[in-house]
Amino acid sequence: MNSPAAPAAPPRRGWALRGVFFLALVFAVREARPLLAPVLIAVLLTLALSPAVRALRRHGVPEVLGALLIVIALMASTVPLAMTLARPAAAWWETAPTTVAQLLEQLDKVRSAIPGLHPPPPPRPGRAAQAATPDPLKERLASEGVALTGLVLTRSLSFAVSFTATVILLYFLLASEHWVVSRIVEAVPRQRTRALVLGGVRTAQREIGHWLAVVGIVNCTVGVIMGLVLWMMGLPNPTLWGAVTAVFCFVPYIGPMAVMALLLLAGISSFDSGAQVLGPMLAFVLLHAIESNIVSPLIVGRRLSLSPVSVFLSVMFWGWLWGIAGALIAVPLLIALRSVCRRTHGLRLLRCFLEGDRREAAPSLRSLLRRPPAKPRQNRYST
Repeated sequence: MNSPAAPAAPPRRGWALRGVFFLALVFAVREARPLLAPVLIAVLLTLALSPAVRALRRHGVPEVLGALLIVIALMASTVPLAMTLARPAAAWWETAPTTVAQLLEQLDKVRSAIPGLHPPPPPRPGRAAQAATPDPLKERLASEGVALTGLVLTRSLSFAVSFTATVILLYFLLASEHWVVSRIVEAVPRQRTRALVLGGVRTAQREIGHWLAVVGIVNCTVGVIMGLVLWMMGLPNPTLWGAVTAVFCFVPYIGPMAVMALLLLAGISSFDSGAQVLGPMLAFVLLHAIESNIVSPLIVGRRLSLSPVSVFLSVMFWGWLWGIAGALIAVPLLIALRSVCRRTHGLRLLRCFLEGDRREAAPSLRSLLRRPPAKPRQNRYST
């Protein structure tokens, strides 16, 4: 007797639901930037600064007092620098209309030399009634300048609120870091998993702290050298440009390109001859080439090396989500994600894309097609 046919299995919708959930989560994170950005920045700073609090605790300093000392030291190193840069930034903002006018004059000279981009001719004398032909490029720049002014004023207040919230949250996280990690480890049922969780947290703390310290020292050195070079070239506000260089170099690939464009505009607005106009940008290109190809590989080392593709994609993704703040935290988040992948067996493929140090040469595709599939090796980080 034939058994009744089994009902047809419903189509799989798991991947579609996961994709919809991921897209909804991404846009939710993008809209929640004012709330989530201070929290995430405070968590990353806690991972980097908590070893100092633990070191003070081993010397008899309570965590509450140690966290306060670390936060005060951090503020003492950043607030005076910001106050020092406030005066040249204000001076640059006051001269911004003149600078824009000079840029437009230089732009007219460049457009006159390019066929098809000639600016409209000025009105002929004696025909005052005839209206001058509007220049769409200048009108667009003027409207963008007004929008930029409003955006800067709005973002300044938002930045002040976010900065205050980040500092307060950082203090509370540093003061309670040991308690939070203890509760997380205690909530894990298996003893081996507890060791993996604690080891992952400590490894992320070491690697993020080491990266921030090394890259911070290198970028500050580059900023100081760049400020001295621009001062010798006679560029106005060299201290401000040195600080901009140091901050933007924290963003891989995109940051140096932005510094090059800004220095080119500064050279156009400050100098007349071609060599002087290109001098600031070329000086940064030379200095950045030495730093990225010689200094950073020697100091950072292979332990913190990441795949260039993963770094670029992370910077693009977080920059699209949260702007400059997202681009600045893109690499520390990538380091933390790699620490998780090293201890999770199911994320070993993602770890291969994140790793930047490949000492062994990749086999050829033909040999992989002929070779029988290798047995998966036991991951010492797996649960």
